[in-house]
Amino acid sequence: MKITFLLNTADALGGTERAILTQADYLARRHDVEVISVFRTSDTSFFAIDERVRRRYLVDLTGPTPRPHRATSVDDASYVALANSASRLIPKPWERQFNRLADLEVERALRSLDTDVLVSSSPALMSLATTLAPPGVVTVHQEHRPSQLRGGTGQPLFQMSPRLDALVVLTDRTRDWFVDTFGTSCPRLEVIPNSIPDGYRPRSDLRNPVVAIAGRMVPEKRIDHAIRAFGKVAAAHPDWTLRVYGDGPLLPEMRRLASDLGLHDNVQVLGATDRMTEEWSKASVALLSSRDGEALPLVLLEAFAAGVPAVSYDIQTGPAEIITHGVDGLLVSSGDEDQLAQALIRLVADDELRRSFGANALVAAERYRIGPIMQRWENLFAELVAEHAGTEQLRADRLATWLARAGGSGFAPAAPRPSHVATGPDLESLEQQVDEAVPGLVRSGGRLSVVADDLTPADAAYANFTAVVDVLERSGIPYWVARDPGVRHRVVVALEQQEATLSALAAAFAKAPYYVETLTTDAKVTGVTLAACLATEPRAADARGLRVFRPIVSTSRTLRYGPALGCDVEFWVPSAEGDALIATRRTLLGNSVPVAAMAPAVLTVRDRQHPTIEPFTQRLVSEVDFPVDVVYTWVDGSDPTWVADKNSLLASLGRAPVEAAGSTARFRDREELRYSLRSIDMYAPWVRNIYLVTAGQSPSWLDTDHPRITVVDHRDLFGSRGALPTFNSHAIESQLHHIDGLAEHFLYFNDDFFLGRPVGPTLFFRSNGLSQFFLSPTSIPMLEVSADDDFNFSAAKNNRRLIRQAFDATLTHGLLHAPYAMRRSVAYDLDKAFACEIDRTAASRLRDHADVSVASSLHHYYGYLTGRSVQGGIRVSYVNTGDPSEHPQLTQILITRGYDAFCLNDTHHGQLDEAEQNRIVAGFLESYFPVASQFERGSRRNRAHRYA
Repeated sequence: MKITFLLNTADALGGTERAILTQADYLARRHDVEVISVFRTSDTSFFAIDERVRRRYLVDLTGPTPRPHRATSVDDASYVALANSASRLIPKPWERQFNRLADLEVERALRSLDTDVLVSSSPALMSLATTLAPPGVVTVHQEHRPSQLRGGTGQPLFQMSPRLDALVVLTDRTRDWFVDTFGTSCPRLEVIPNSIPDGYRPRSDLRNPVVAIAGRMVPEKRIDHAIRAFGKVAAAHPDWTLRVYGDGPLLPEMRRLASDLGLHDNVQVLGATDRMTEEWSKASVALLSSRDGEALPLVLLEAFAAGVPAVSYDIQTGPAEIITHGVDGLLVSSGDEDQLAQALIRLVADDELRRSFGANALVAAERYRIGPIMQRWENLFAELVAEHAGTEQLRADRLATWLARAGGSGFAPAAPRPSHVATGPDLESLEQQVDEAVPGLVRSGGRLSVVADDLTPADAAYANFTAVVDVLERSGIPYWVARDPGVRHRVVVALEQQEATLSALAAAFAKAPYYVETLTTDAKVTGVTLAACLATEPRAADARGLRVFRPIVSTSRTLRYGPALGCDVEFWVPSAEGDALIATRRTLLGNSVPVAAMAPAVLTVRDRQHPTIEPFTQRLVSEVDFPVDVVYTWVDGSDPTWVADKNSLLASLGRAPVEAAGSTARFRDREELRYSLRSIDMYAPWVRNIYLVTAGQSPSWLDTDHPRITVVDHRDLFGSRGALPTFNSHAIESQLHHIDGLAEHFLYFNDDFFLGRPVGPTLFFRSNGLSQFFLSPTSIPMLEVSADDDFNFSAAKNNRRLIRQAFDATLTHGLLHAPYAMRRSVAYDLDKAFACEIDRTAASRLRDHADVSVASSLHHYYGYLTGRSVQGGIRVSYVNTGDPSEHPQLTQILITRGYDAFCLNDTHHGQLDEAEQNRIVAGFLESYFPVASQFERGSRRNRAHRYA
């Protein structure tokens, strides 16, 4: 076969380069192999390679100016201009190095490529391979990083993966994520790990007092963690040395760090070496301190091949696939330098343990021998070449299915990022028993999961809590509940009952899909295992707590409930004086609770009583206990009556009518309200009542009989004030405080505001009643109102004038597009303080440059300057859904689910036609909020509420 590998830089030092060149070297023994490197960055290559492998460079960066590596008569100035021009094939977020010169050379090389198989090594290169390679060429992409953790560089995966013949990943966890995300649109998926090159490899006798770490000197490798942790090792074992191998921009900084810590004699920062095989044989412990982003670290495989045990941060993928904790190495909580130091000290101080681990490391290394692994590659390539001509229709169908789901404009309905790898004794066999015992389970995020589309996070957390306390009560293990402001429940069990608790949970969940995170001080995760493994899991016996959870996934696979909603079982330990118990993590009462204050009491959780201690039954100063309501403003812009009324008003003013309100961005209805209400049902169950302010309308799907829903007509809202009908959102917002029965504290939502994760009322209100507002980084121009202003800017300028007149203070910024925390009393005071301006705005039936905007800044600045509001902080994202370049942000919002709130704004500057925009918004919202709320007629949650 003719096999071609496509790399960015074949002459550089890096894990991807090493893996690809190792494969090329091996395959060249029986096949015609070529490596195409887009860029040449050095006159010499870091890795040696078999002379039978042809290496072709496209763009030469080693000279004074960038030029094609081929012979050409074009002058330097022309190529400099091309190199300074942005790529038309590869957007900057995908790959920053690409430019117009690279475009031309890659296109020339790939369109004329004579090969059977083209293997890409990055998502950006995959996009080129799938679009530029000749039709007869098999395209295979190798993912050398965990795809689920990629940011902008991973965007090509969502657009191009269905076009591939095969996608090869390094771990089961990444494969599971692709299956969850793409479903039937997946290309052929294979898991093929990195391999250890054959040949003689010296082994360590584990007697040399050396810990070794190898990696690029970049922030992702966290070499500074390794150096600081080793400082504690050196203090206890001054004869040991840390040797740091690798090159990169942080090399000088790491040398300074070692010097500043006084570790001149114990830390050697040695730079890059091409003799790492020999260096591992001189080490006795391998160290890995990387953050999330490693896939299957080659350095660990090389260390194991030398018989060297390892200590590593337990990041989401990579180390746990190689290291078996307590057998051939030790895994510690990511980022915990103290744990890292203690694990190193454990191996450094125990010669027998180190030798045992080293022997087991050699056994583990056998799984990664190059011969069997490369045979899998050869078999895959041969099968793909044989099948390629007959799979063209299949690839086309995969792509069509995917584009229909994704909308075709940068958004992808991707699965959430999975969390840590589950490990444990007999894990696979025990998971098989669970799978056989419980019908309907699926594997998602690397775990057996229940499929459910009707549970909110609070429901899932409560189910985990009741499952745990039921086991404790049946087993006669005393417990009490520690109240917590988060969605997760906490149960405290006496330390002497730890072993009994492990056994009880393992027995009760022997054939149930429950998993457990083991916790140390401050609830840092030390590992994850199946609950059935608890009795024999080494990390469980030393744990300060357990986080018990049943994984749940939606049918769409875009929503997953996991450890964030688990029930914490905590084993508090006595203080040194014995007069208090130290909590596993901070509580509402502090880090410890005096024994004398722990009088038994009862706490009610969802109508069920549980034991607690008396302080947790008291109202605490830090808690919000007043009611908080939500107010929406909404209109159906397609309603003929509404359109006719607006056209009548426009005609009376001599202005052109609108054909349909859908042509005006502010009034397009893509059912955002339905999904915004889902976000409240899912993430803010503490909201009391919800008021929907409309123009005599209500959505057909809304259960207006629900006791927490009240529809408020504009006529009831305005009373004798203002002018109706109104089409001015500023006017409507100026009257919200007149809603009958509205709480003093309320949140105002536009229907394009969404909560993104569980939040508490303290995000919006202080416990003493102060409301919090969130400043935007966008400033209001320090100019007077102009007829050219957008109405939001002219209103903000009018707000500034009023605030300056009243308080001799000048506002400079508006507020973020996020829920506005408001108070009725402040709004009533605004009516008095700025009566003329409020009345004029209320009477303005269309937006006007004389309007003030009450909700989006005037209310909050006035509250702040009268001592009733404070600036707060919120994690929020804003996406203009009319701009295709912002659609990849929708994918990242969906994958990470890391925002408190987000806004999907549809400006009148949109670049997409309405139908396409509808598909994308609908696809995203249904992916993010697949649980139909209790406020939707006929939903499972609505039926459950009605018949409860």
